[in-house]
Amino acid sequence: RGTMAPGSTTTTREATAMALLGLLCLQIGAANPLTTSRSISRPLSVRKASPYNLNRLSNGHMGPGQLDRDRDLRILATDSASEVQKTESRRSSKFGPIGKLYQRLFPSGSRKYEAKETVSKEYDAWADDGILQHYWGEHIHLGYYSPEDIKRGYKKKDFIAAKFEFIDKMVEWSGILDLPAGPKKVLDVGCGFGGTSRYLAKNYFQDGEVTGITISPNQIREATKYAKEQEVSNVKFELKDALNMDYPDNSFDVVWGLESGEHMPSKTKYVEEMTRVLKPGGVLVIGTWCQRDSPPIFTERENKELQFLYDEWAHPHFISINTYKKIMRATGKLEKVDSDDWNRYTLPSWRHSIWVGVYDPWIVFRKPWTWRKTLRDGICLERMHRAFDKGLMQYGMMKARKKAE
Repeated sequence: RGTMAPGSTTTTREATAMALLGLLCLQIGAANPLTTSRSISRPLSVRKASPYNLNRLSNGHMGPGQLDRDRDLRILATDSASEVQKTESRRSSKFGPIGKLYQRLFPSGSRKYEAKETVSKEYDAWADDGILQHYWGEHIHLGYYSPEDIKRGYKKKDFIAAKFEFIDKMVEWSGILDLPAGPKKVLDVGCGFGGTSRYLAKNYFQDGEVTGITISPNQIREATKYAKEQEVSNVKFELKDALNMDYPDNSFDVVWGLESGEHMPSKTKYVEEMTRVLKPGGVLVIGTWCQRDSPPIFTERENKELQFLYDEWAHPHFISINTYKKIMRATGKLEKVDSDDWNRYTLPSWRHSIWVGVYDPWIVFRKPWTWRKTLRDGICLERMHRAFDKGLMQYGMMKARKKAE
């Protein structure tokens, strides 16, 4: 097996597999590349709006979610004059011949964010078809790969074990275990199938209680079922909107958000709500996909690539790590705000996700109605890899403590 380190070239075997994936695109529905998964059947046109950057403030565009984006954007303490300089990113985006083939076949995303119901509908569909759980297990987040793992070859690491290691590393990095009294109440915002909630409850907070929330009823069903099967009694799951939680102020010792911020139309409201329900002295920790800082402004190619990444998996928009930090500081209630980019530890997860499907394709063959959707997801995984590898995207880790009142 070939190895793949961040920034290295694709191995012959991987290039062959990616080329075959491209050929499959030609055979399966290439005549109408804009039709979508069975859960959303309407065709989509290519969105012309540029992604989230300060240029949107001056062009008068007020598309879906623009008010939320602008609210996030006003947190920025940057000089708008420098933002609109006609500076091309040095990390311009040569995505290679295979990437160009993907972009030609699938020029726009198939699951455009329109409202929170878009997200819940997609996750309900994923829960029902079982493909995501089959490959990703109970954890809908990336895995952690140490430099040693990458040197040995990322495919030699157990794909699911990498996800458990990510949780362990996030706990360690966050400083949760350093809280004086020991956390008793933990909130997992955007819990998915509840894998992280159950793992935290069983391995770190045996004397406490973990609450997982999601807007997908089917995820609640699956998460509750797993908890019963695994006999994890100190965890519960509730159907709640992360931007409008009805918990009282100062309810939780730890608020944990792992790869849920991507789907939030207002990152500002996302941070504010998590801060509100966090107890004074408690820890807020977030892991989420981010786009790079701007300036330099995004090139036309980068704009198109970001727009595809927004629209393929129901993402309203991304923001940068530094913007998240500014939003956190702007609450006036958080201190010790810190961040890191874990792209170096998570990058292999994208292609590893593809390889587990290459090695075990039979569930897809048994469910032919999922072929097109699964193919698109595989393509999006590769385009995500390329976006992170080129520096267009970052893996943001943010943490803070809530100030004493």
